Order: sequence, then C-alpha cells, then structure tokens
Amino acid sequence: KNRQKSALRLARLHRKIRNIRLDFLHKRTTELVRTHPVIAIEDLNVAGMLKNDRLARHIADVGWGTFRALLEAKAKLRGVRIVKAGRFEPTSKTCSSCGYVLPELPLSVRAWTCPACGTHHDRDVNAAKNLLRFALTVA
Repeated sequence: KNRQKSALRLARLHRKIRNIRLDFLHKRTTELVRTHPVIAIEDLNVAGMLKNDRLARHIADVGWGTFRALLEAKAKLRGVRIVKAGRFEPTSKTCSSCGYVLPELPLSVRAWTCPACGTHHDRDVNAAKNLLRFALTVA
C-alpha cells in the first residue's frame, strides 16, 4: 500500500511540474506572437544536443522542442512570420559590429573580443544581434 501511495504521490508531482512548464511555454509563445510581426529562431539540432550527457537533462527540462512547436503553430494562426537561421550559421562566432567570423569558438567561451575591430561580445547577446540582422535582411 505504501509503495502505491508513493507512486501516486510521485505521479502527481510530475503532472504538476509538466503543467507548470506547459503553462510557461504557452504564455511565453503567446506573448511573442502577439508582440512581434517577425520572429527569428535558430534551427538547432536538439536531438543531437540531447546526446550530450552534461546538457541533456537541462535541455529536456526547458522543452525547446515543445517551445518551437507551440511558437510555429501560434505564429501560423496569427499570421506571424518565423524566420529560421540555418543550423550551421555562425551566429555566435560572427562579430555583430564588423562581420568578422572567428575560425573557432568553443562552447566553454562565453565572451570574446573581435580581433578585427576590438569589440567585446557576450556570446548569447552577439548571437541575438546576428539573428536580428538575419531576420531583417530576410524579412
């Protein structure tokens, strides 16, 4: 009996976490689709990233696949255009100021300075700027 009660308690906890995650994803995607006429996303290899032992649990927890599916469905309903940057686009390695592309940038490096123009970049902010430029040129 105790084992059944524990299993039921655990199932309720998992359902609660799933509902919290889905609620967040629905709210975030709805907000994005309501406030932006064009949304740029990177076509990431999520299945490949889930094979990385260090990142898999964290990637699965945030639900990137569900986020993208919800975003695309809601964008289609509202007539919002989604622009996808290719999987191999060097968004993190390209300087958003001058366009210089680093030959290599390991994942452990979170900030870098452009050797051509000397601008210091945060990896994620720089990628976001490059995605914005990509979306504006395609749109």
